[in-house]
Amino acid sequence: MRTGHRPSGHGFGSPGGASASDSKVARDTTTLWGRVTSTILAYVALTKPRVIELLLVATIPAMLLADRGHIDLVLILSTLFGGWMGAASANSLNCVVDADIDKVMKRTALRPLARQAVPTKHAFIFGMTLGVASFVWLWWRANLLAGFLVVLTIAFYVLVYTMVLKRRTWQNVIWGGAAGCMPVMVGWAAVTGSLSWEPVVLFLIIFFWTPPHTWALAMRYKEDYKAAGVPMLPVIASEKHVTKQIVIYTWATVLASLALVPAAGWIYAVVTLLAGAWFLFVAHQLYNSVRGGAPIKPLKLFLQSNNYLAVVCCGLAVDSVLGWNTIASYF
Repeated sequence: MRTGHRPSGHGFGSPGGASASDSKVARDTTTLWGRVTSTILAYVALTKPRVIELLLVATIPAMLLADRGHIDLVLILSTLFGGWMGAASANSLNCVVDADIDKVMKRTALRPLARQAVPTKHAFIFGMTLGVASFVWLWWRANLLAGFLVVLTIAFYVLVYTMVLKRRTWQNVIWGGAAGCMPVMVGWAAVTGSLSWEPVVLFLIIFFWTPPHTWALAMRYKEDYKAAGVPMLPVIASEKHVTKQIVIYTWATVLASLALVPAAGWIYAVVTLLAGAWFLFVAHQLYNSVRGGAPIKPLKLFLQSNNYLAVVCCGLAVDSVLGWNTIASYF
């Protein structure tokens, strides 16, 4: 199998790798300033900031859709900050649990706990503190439901996905991906104090999007996962089976995106239709390449999945801010 280049690391749901800057920071400990800087950056790295990007991007359109035609900038920024602390908590605790396999996988060998840049106990306290702060902040700045949902998300990601599913079943990213879908629920709850069908559809969009996004990356790094004993689908199944599943979940993602059209306007409808067609084209292209025995580039799909979610979220955000008539209002 011939694959593309290693990614620099992308958003939601994607395992972040170690970068050249991590190596530089790891070596720069000869001076007091160097040690302080190295420690600060190590704690920042625990939160996996690149993984949080798309989580926060998905929160904004959910909040704008919940308050269509209006922008409460203070509430949005407050919710993003609380959501960032929640995601940072979950990622830090994930690093604590996964420290042993991070040492084995080349892609994660320079993470803070893998290279012992931060004591495990300190990382655990750091993660728990962020979780508590996230709950208190969202309860104070938004409402109790938003705070409760972020705590539920952290608990599910760490206790269910990381500690149970990840090392035991190939369906790990399917069900574990539910944690990555929760920011849209938190954002909606922060605005309305309740939940309805729209955030459920947004949840499903990201839920179905996560497997093809993650499996495409896992196809590129399946030897890493195999060495660490993580049963990702590309490790235990043929490329034909993996790419077939990618196509199925890509279709589910696009259909879920279209299901939100009645609650939005023409801008979202056009954007999601065009973006979905391109996403499906790349997914089918990968599957057909495997079937035909041609060289494949799974990272092309990985990157396209990031682009798809970003474009759909931006389209929904713009559509919601303008507040034009929804598609449902015409019927």
